[in-house]
Amino acid sequence: MAALQSTLTCPECGHASAETMPENACLYFYECKGCKSLLRPLAGDCCVFCSYGDVPCPPIQNARDGGNAGGCCSPDGG
Repeated sequence: MAALQSTLTCPECGHASAETMPENACLYFYECKGCKSLLRPLAGDCCVFCSYGDVPCPPIQNARDGGNAGGCCSPDGG
């Protein structure tokens, strides 16, 4: 079962915030609660949790648990 909590850390100011992740969707944008920067996924990542979180998004966790290396929103994996 996928974890639903991840701590996002802003690359601009270092502010960390525990957030609840959606179970079956990607979060493409996140506004830092510290500096108000708009975070977007890094190249190759499907969402801000995969780029800036301490735990990747649930679809990625489930794919990894099932032995699938594809991403949740990537053309090759889901």
